[in-house]
Amino acid sequence: MDVRDRQSDPPALPGTPQNTPASPNSFDVSSAIVGPHGIRAGWLVLLFYCLFRLFVYILSAIVYAAAPDLVGSEVSPLTALLSELVPFFAMIAAGAIMLPVAQRRLADYNLRDTRAVRHFVGGTAIGLVSLSALVGSLELGGWAHIGRESLSLSRILTYAGLWALTFLLVGCVEEGVFRCYAQATLVRGINFWWALAMVSGLCLYARMFVSGDCTWGVCAFAALGILPCFLLHLKSAENSRFWQAAWATSTGFGFVHTLNHGENWIGIFAAAFIGFAFCVSIKVTGSAWWAIGCHAAWDWAETYLWGTADSGFVAPGHVFGTSPSGNPLWSGGTDGPEGSLLIIPIVLLMLAWLVVIYRRPRPAEISAPAATEQLAS
Repeated sequence: MDVRDRQSDPPALPGTPQNTPASPNSFDVSSAIVGPHGIRAGWLVLLFYCLFRLFVYILSAIVYAAAPDLVGSEVSPLTALLSELVPFFAMIAAGAIMLPVAQRRLADYNLRDTRAVRHFVGGTAIGLVSLSALVGSLELGGWAHIGRESLSLSRILTYAGLWALTFLLVGCVEEGVFRCYAQATLVRGINFWWALAMVSGLCLYARMFVSGDCTWGVCAFAALGILPCFLLHLKSAENSRFWQAAWATSTGFGFVHTLNHGENWIGIFAAAFIGFAFCVSIKVTGSAWWAIGCHAAWDWAETYLWGTADSGFVAPGHVFGTSPSGNPLWSGGTDGPEGSLLIIPIVLLMLAWLVVIYRRPRPAEISAPAATEQLAS
């Protein structure tokens, strides 16, 4: 309002409250929650995760009430498939609530891709080859022994289909939570300091409340990301928000694996590192479809094809049986192949493949509206 506008205003009546403009230095609590583009990114991620956990609890209670014999029964390919439906539908329910809250479409969460099928199939092939190369390297080095299981052809085909559906659900849920919702949301409004606060909080919580040495894997990955993300921050690099979000979500991905039994610190570091590779796949392909396919095929090959331990658990119904041998640093021990140091070069090769094969110049690499939005004022 200029001077002429103020002069044309009628005089205020006696006793009328006056609207005093806010001081530039005053702090508005609402601005820390709601920004110019709606609820800030950090709160959206936190709200989504809380809703996701709530629906997991509710659906688990429903399953327990409807089929108490199923809960606690011996794990089989069928029960594993049914159990993975709970987090899948919980994610769908949480997403159905959060989409209108964030005023976004499903495709905005790293799912828009005209070559989705091609990328999914490509990721599936690389996941299968990468895990098989890891197991083969362990066998050649004498750190694993592979044996043939006695399954009929009908059981081989049945188990193959059940485990494929199971791990497709696993890939959809874990990539949906971390690489789709969290990554696509945080990239809208994150900076180095908020990313640092997130990963520091995860490391602190892990060290305080998670037993075992596996928490060092979270801390090691978090520490490796500090310098490159800080340099991107200093240079105000165009894509710095993406990599800071990738740092935070990958650290979180490693952190949630500390809740599994049988993990070691190498396996946790590897989980975070693989999570980062999946973020890179989003950057170079433009969507999360490659990551979903790779994740599902990796787990399928690990559990069903080669029958290795996965976070200390060997599932029934697999083609081959693989047992660790020798130094756990190389064999992975009870953690399985993901707990072996050999997983590091495998993931590096995966990253190299992504950059060489999929890197193409694009007019718009990632849809991230409101890129200048910050998590808090």
